[in-house]
Amino acid sequence: MVTGAQIRAARAFLRWSATELATRAKLGLSTVQSIEASDGSPAAGGDLEWRTAAREQSIEAIHAALVRVGVTFLEDDGNGPGVRLKGKMVRVEKGRSS
Repeated sequence: MVTGAQIRAARAFLRWSATELATRAKLGLSTVQSIEASDGSPAAGGDLEWRTAAREQSIEAIHAALVRVGVTFLEDDGNGPGVRLKGKMVRVEKGRSS
């Protein structure tokens, strides 16, 4: 599962606004902002099953939109999760990209 920090880092690589990502993922801007605001797994939390399912579908839509344009999401290898774009790479630690 991708993190909010990874999504923010991917957007920064692409120089996309949150509005651009929302448009490309066919989601509302507030949905993208809410998912990006999570420092851990954006799917975590929520007490209602339908809400969790809807959030997971939104994360999948964001993931797919970013992968379509060349973003690769990297698992945490002990140095934090990361993203890669056309030969560039960034590691994400504690909700910040570097």
